[in-house]
Amino acid sequence: MKLGKTRSSKDHHQRGDEPAILDTEDLDGGDVHLGGAPDPDTISLASVTAVTTNVSNKRSKPDIKMEPSAGRPMDYQVSVTIIEARQLVGLNMDPVVCVEIGDEKKYTSMKESTTCPYYNEYFVFDFHVPPDVMFDKILKLSVIHSKNLLRSGTLVGQFKLDVGTVYAQPEHQFYHKWAFLSDPDDITAGCKGYIKCDIAVMGKGDNIKTPHKANETDEDDIEGNLLLPEGVPAERQWARFYLKIYRAEGLPKMNTSIMANVKKAFIGENKDLVDPYVQVFFAGQKGKTSIQKSSYEPIWNEQIIFTEMFPPLCKRMKVQIRDSDKVNDVAIGTHFIDLRKISNDGDKGFLPTLGPAWVNMYGSTRNYTLMDEHQDLNEGLGEGVSFRARLLVSLAVEILDTTSPDVVSSTEVQVEGVPNISENATGKIEEFFLFGAFLEATMIDRKIGDKPISFEVTIGNCGNQIDGVTKPKMARRKKEGGESDEEESELIQACSDDETEDDRDFVSVSSTPPMKPVITDRNYFHLPYFENKPCIYIKSWWQDQRRRLYNANIMDQIADKLEEGLNDVQEVIKTEKAYPERRLRGVLEELSEGCSRFLTLANKDQNQAGRTKLDRERLKSCMRELENMGQQAKIIRSQVKKNTFKEKLKQVQNFLQKLRFLADEPQHSIPDIYIWMMSNQKRIAYARVPSKDILYSTVEEETGKDCGKVKTIFFKLPGKKGFGSAGWTVQAKTELYLWLGLNKQRKDFLSGLPNGFEENKAVKGPGMQSSPPISLTYTMKQVFQLRVHMYQARSLFAADSTGLSDPFARVFFSTHSQVTEVLNETLCPTWDQLLVFDNVELYGEANELRDDPPIIVIEIYDQDTVGKAEFMGRTFAKPITKMADEDYGPPRFPPQLEYYQVYRGNCTAGDLLAAFELLQLGIGGRADLPPIDGPTDMDRGPILPVPLGIRPVLSKYRIEVLFWGLRDLKRVNLAQVDRPRVDIECAGKGVQSALIQNYKKNPNFSTLVKWFEVDLPENELLHPPLNIRVVDCRAFGRYTLVGSTAVTTLRKFIYRAADKSANNWSAAEEIVINTEPEPHIKKVETVVKLDSTSDAVVKLDVSDDEKGKKKKRKKGEGEVEEEELDESMLDWWSKYFASIETLMEMLRAQEALMGDAEEREDMDNDSPIKGSKGKEKGKEKSKGGKKKAQAGEGPERRKAKIDELQVYNKELEQEFDGFEDWLHTFNLYRGKSGDDDDQSVPDEDRLIGRFKGSLCMYKIPIADDITREPGYDPSMGMFQNIPHNDPVNVLVRVYVIRATDLHPADINGKADPYIAIKLGKSEVKDKENYISKQLNPIFGKSFDVEATFPMESLLTVSVYDWDLVGTDDLIGETKIDLENRYYSKHRATCGIASNYAIHGYNVWRDPMKPTQILTKLCKDGKLDGPHYGPGGRVKVANRVYLGPTEIEDENGLKKQTDEHLALTVLRHWEDMPRVGCKLIPEHVETRPLLNPDKPGIEQGRIEMWVDMFPKDMPAPGPAIDISPRKPKKFELRVIVWNTDEVVLEDDDIFTGEKSSDIFVRGWLKGQQEDKQDTDVHYHSLTGEGNFNWRFVYPFDYLLAEEKIVMSKKESMFAWDETEYKIPARLNLQVWDADHFSADDFLGAIELDLNRFPRGAKTAKQCSIDMVLNEQEMPMVSIFKQKRIKGWWPFVARDENDELELTGKVEAELHLMTAEEAEKNPVGLGRNEPEPLEKPNRPDTTFLWFISPLKAIRYLICTRYKWLVIKIVLALLVLAMLGLFIYNMPGYMVKKLLGA
Repeated sequence: MKLGKTRSSKDHHQRGDEPAILDTEDLDGGDVHLGGAPDPDTISLASVTAVTTNVSNKRSKPDIKMEPSAGRPMDYQVSVTIIEARQLVGLNMDPVVCVEIGDEKKYTSMKESTTCPYYNEYFVFDFHVPPDVMFDKILKLSVIHSKNLLRSGTLVGQFKLDVGTVYAQPEHQFYHKWAFLSDPDDITAGCKGYIKCDIAVMGKGDNIKTPHKANETDEDDIEGNLLLPEGVPAERQWARFYLKIYRAEGLPKMNTSIMANVKKAFIGENKDLVDPYVQVFFAGQKGKTSIQKSSYEPIWNEQIIFTEMFPPLCKRMKVQIRDSDKVNDVAIGTHFIDLRKISNDGDKGFLPTLGPAWVNMYGSTRNYTLMDEHQDLNEGLGEGVSFRARLLVSLAVEILDTTSPDVVSSTEVQVEGVPNISENATGKIEEFFLFGAFLEATMIDRKIGDKPISFEVTIGNCGNQIDGVTKPKMARRKKEGGESDEEESELIQACSDDETEDDRDFVSVSSTPPMKPVITDRNYFHLPYFENKPCIYIKSWWQDQRRRLYNANIMDQIADKLEEGLNDVQEVIKTEKAYPERRLRGVLEELSEGCSRFLTLANKDQNQAGRTKLDRERLKSCMRELENMGQQAKIIRSQVKKNTFKEKLKQVQNFLQKLRFLADEPQHSIPDIYIWMMSNQKRIAYARVPSKDILYSTVEEETGKDCGKVKTIFFKLPGKKGFGSAGWTVQAKTELYLWLGLNKQRKDFLSGLPNGFEENKAVKGPGMQSSPPISLTYTMKQVFQLRVHMYQARSLFAADSTGLSDPFARVFFSTHSQVTEVLNETLCPTWDQLLVFDNVELYGEANELRDDPPIIVIEIYDQDTVGKAEFMGRTFAKPITKMADEDYGPPRFPPQLEYYQVYRGNCTAGDLLAAFELLQLGIGGRADLPPIDGPTDMDRGPILPVPLGIRPVLSKYRIEVLFWGLRDLKRVNLAQVDRPRVDIECAGKGVQSALIQNYKKNPNFSTLVKWFEVDLPENELLHPPLNIRVVDCRAFGRYTLVGSTAVTTLRKFIYRAADKSANNWSAAEEIVINTEPEPHIKKVETVVKLDSTSDAVVKLDVSDDEKGKKKKRKKGEGEVEEEELDESMLDWWSKYFASIETLMEMLRAQEALMGDAEEREDMDNDSPIKGSKGKEKGKEKSKGGKKKAQAGEGPERRKAKIDELQVYNKELEQEFDGFEDWLHTFNLYRGKSGDDDDQSVPDEDRLIGRFKGSLCMYKIPIADDITREPGYDPSMGMFQNIPHNDPVNVLVRVYVIRATDLHPADINGKADPYIAIKLGKSEVKDKENYISKQLNPIFGKSFDVEATFPMESLLTVSVYDWDLVGTDDLIGETKIDLENRYYSKHRATCGIASNYAIHGYNVWRDPMKPTQILTKLCKDGKLDGPHYGPGGRVKVANRVYLGPTEIEDENGLKKQTDEHLALTVLRHWEDMPRVGCKLIPEHVETRPLLNPDKPGIEQGRIEMWVDMFPKDMPAPGPAIDISPRKPKKFELRVIVWNTDEVVLEDDDIFTGEKSSDIFVRGWLKGQQEDKQDTDVHYHSLTGEGNFNWRFVYPFDYLLAEEKIVMSKKESMFAWDETEYKIPARLNLQVWDADHFSADDFLGAIELDLNRFPRGAKTAKQCSIDMVLNEQEMPMVSIFKQKRIKGWWPFVARDENDELELTGKVEAELHLMTAEEAEKNPVGLGRNEPEPLEKPNRPDTTFLWFISPLKAIRYLICTRYKWLVIKIVLALLVLAMLGLFIYNMPGYMVKKLLGA
């Protein structure tokens, strides 16, 4: 809010800069939107100024946006590419990756026995949910081992993050990043491996830029490319999140009264009918407390413990109170804890912490029916419409030390009890007082206008009529003088509604008396308050946590001022006033003052009860941030210059976002206030007022922005009813005064009301002086006349099926309303009408009304013949007021017309140009008012036009229209368009095109240029739009409107005479331009310099470079020859790949530059804290620089010779302004505008065709030197030198290279794509050449199509999915307007190559040679030249170019030619004076594929280019062959000679020695089924094995892409083979063979055949470092070396997941091409031909045969000693038992007989 005192100084400062033209022009405005910073084009001057120029400070700003957009579902698409996994922990596993989002799961295929599987599989998930729900969904990547149909497999590790984190990334994606896998069941285990993936999230209208595939070496640095957002540390730790849940209050009485009675009848007692428990969702897990049976005031005292990595990649924790029920549980209320707001990740930051504090929950209304229609609101979707409950919680986070022995390793959610919390832990309880006065209630929807209406105000449960009320036990307790210790007195929140024992207390009045509305006009009613204004007041008790709200208010106020200031700045730019930078400096000064004020105020009340850790930490961090911001604002202020203005403005906008973020207080205290409009006891519509906005403080800055002010509040429908058009109609507009504060501060709660009233108390009598009034009676009243000057509107909403509307405006002021006339069929009505409101009565003092009049609401409707008028938009304005004693004259009067932004829901829907004045009637009545002077149109009857002083000053303009043709007209009402005509209209004048006689035969116009003259305002900003309409002339003189469009701004078509001085080169001076191509190697050096902040690195690099050269000289191992390129080896693909490499380098260099610039900024204007960060960044960068340069070195030298083309990673149209250099395309629309939230996506369905042409406007008379130019054709006006629009025959050649990231079309998550091309009637479907199961197909095809422009000018390239059965599905398509390309000055018919060659891979493909093209361009542009001179010179106009003059033909003979010279000029054509523009180079463009069923969401991209050759020119040669490279056949021979130091796995049965039965297994990645094993070396005692065994692997290989190509059927049932591309990697494993059980895996190594460590010379030198420190090892490529022998280590993971050395292998790798292999065949193993000799193995295998005694001794004495003793003892016992049984009978007989 601007206050009187700040205002005056500001005005003073501004008038120093420029004379103030008008008071409103002081740009004292603020933004009336809620949603973020506006687009500079949409916000217009008055909508800001008029509504918000507040001087008297009695009123606060209204909110212009109405519709709640939070809960509305939208389309989202999440695409995940799983590329590969590495370093998975486990032995010999068969991994599958599962991608899970919410409840949807998708799996990759299974890869056998590998710990680094390569998948390259793409998954797409589609959702239609509200944004909040989408961004809270958890995306989980898990690796599962050996999953199959029968078993679910075991989890190796998983990674999770929420979708919102991905969406918050630049471009909404992570690209080629490594996800860190951890085991949720064992947090001590550390890393379980990495998955390399791409994740992208697209909403409607987002387009994702796929970065071009970088070379893989950079991405192999896993640690440097982890899948984490910027600023999250690479090493995340495990942490416990302790969420303590103490108790809840104020739960709604859940069951309906019927149910309650039924239960009472059955159970016989009236219990609380709710069984609450709390459920918490966090990071994909959920925990819940116990259920408290039958309790409205449940006490849990439990904590829920989550274990999750920290910082978590999930932003919100969802806490929900639910009611447990036999049938289904329902949510009572939901609260989200945003972790970003309760923690700070800076150097002096703090871990997430919260409370103990109450959080308030809002949801559906509290009147219970059996079905709650707003149940969604309780789930946290959309804005709650009523208080539901409040919950006492606290959150703490503890970082775990996973090494300590007593840590629980599982991440299961745990629930435990916690001790009770003391009564005053959350603050001292104070009595609060809320007062409200309803000054006006108008615009009440007519549907509810027939019943009496009242308003109910509630704060928490206080004031709620339905719930009944609790007696304030607090009050009772105080009286007893001591704390009462009864349990029930826990009730903390109580509202007084009964007489308490204390006489002085008053009854709360929470609703206004019902009153019957009276009619305002056809649509709206109002309540007849007149001078009697009803009041409400409520007493309630809450913890006193005002400090939190005060600090938020101070920050909000700084932010509001800043936002207002920034809008002014935008406005100054938009209206092109001078010195926007001065205004920005002023804004920054205000900002730094505000920040310093915060530092002095925020630190008060430090020792208040109930302050939590978060309060203290937030205070510290806010103070740090604001101090920093204040300092930066000062620095930036000194740096604001004309040239730095844009970037500084951007920085200041970032401040605004930061302030808004800081001001949002996560710990609630006082609940928000709800105001319900009740009709007949039913709740109709509501408004919500945050309690902090109306909170009172003795310090002005701390007071809420609406406290003690009159605020205009619009009521809206609750929940889903408020979506769409229902939500746009205002249910009611109230002028409401609110005040909330401590009861003891109550004395001046009425001071902000407009003066001139008397209070009416509820009860008269003694002792009631202190009670608040129940209504106010105004004794002062002023009478005014309001004049509304409605001039025109533009870009309104299309409400009728024709695509137009019949708009009229309805103006509301106080209880009056009037309408303008209806203008038919237009979106840009010029009403030019004055509406006069007589006898407008306003209550209050005159001078207050002068400074702060009520707002005017203007609504625009579409008149329909039947039914009621349709709402098209709304805007607000404040009138300029003149009191009776003031003079009507400058600077304030007459008022100027200004633009007001019109809103429809949350979307902008046009602008209104109008002015408003409010004139007080004095004693003389109307006679004293200024006369209305203006043309009185008799023919318009009683309608008054806008008076002269207010309408704009006009001058005469001529508008020339170039009519070219109409394209793609669809049917209208099922009839085809046959004889269309275009009507152009601007400001009431216009012109019609010639009639197209037969649209099908030729859709172009016969007469090209027509013009008309029109009076337009001098001020370009006030120019009306120009309307273009297409009508179809039918038989019998009938006309049908086909479609229309409005050109809202004509500024780009205004002709401004060329500045003679700038371009008039004196022909005498020659400018010599030397365009020697620079040697390539320079490029890398520049990259290095850009990348690094320290010079040292660059020097290092140079030395590296020289080292490299020396090395090469010494070795001469075939590396040097590589540089000499063999011309015959090169093809188009060589050129393409070289170009992509260059594009990557450019992108990297740009990124580095950006990064450097940011760093410099950081260094320049940062506090010491940030500075240090900046330096670290610098260090990292320089490291990166070094690496990149080295990586770049190799290919750089090699590439120097290859000619390149230009790869655009976007559409060509984007690069060249849609080729509208002279021919513009205007889209024609028909039909209603969509009611979509975002009108950023143009309505494809409404598009009915396109008009091609152009406009040119200029003031007349025009200078005659233009018309005197030679060759001036008067009939063409300003459109000289334009080709004729007769039909042209053209050969169109479409080259399609490849498609990337296609949307899967089949169930298996793949597609079988093929290309279809359509141009006019010709259609080519390349169905038989579909590519099986591929989402990144390489097509490499060209198609020739003949076409005739203009009939066939829209080329559609589609990608279809081939299906065996049924019709093929469209995956996506792209449309190209060939006509604009053909006629463009950029010459987009055939791209100009970088070099001219007559043979080879870079052969010139245009039938016109460079010299011919140049001659034609010079002739067309009327340039002198070209003149070829000796010594390789060419002169065009006054520029001289140098270049080579020789060319080689196929036989190597050199010839003289001028082509190179001409080409040099063409490549620099943009430098030419007057006619210069960039000519299109030889290129490849990348176009997004779209599918009409999923508008706005990209379905993949296609790389292609188009050449066009006119048929009347010489025919072009054959198309370039771009068919995909065939893979080359190779054979890899691997000889495994020996192994050493292999771990010993077995114990010998007989001798007990440790030994292993070793064999080696090998295969090429992706060809597991072709795995080969050596024979077994039995019983190795030392780990040495001798094999002399040969593996042979034939494979197909693409050299350029460094991938092996293999085709195989995916499954038994697959129809055809699928082609896979897999990196070339050789896997070798060492195993221990077992006869009876499964073989034991001992170790493995994987060699990437393109770069693997050179083998060690001896077994001794071979170490595990060759795997661990790959970066430092010398790397080799088998494709260059061809043959290599050495020792490599085998590794495996031990129990602690550490890599350990488990053996060494001596192997020899030999690579041959298939031809060489055929000439020298070899056998597998040791077989013929070229057999290997048998290995000499020691005879240890059968040791026990040779020395049996030794073996037996070992067996008996050591191994089975105890076993033998046990057996002997057992035998003895058995023998004794046997003897006993044997002898027993004899003895018995003897005994019996007595022998």
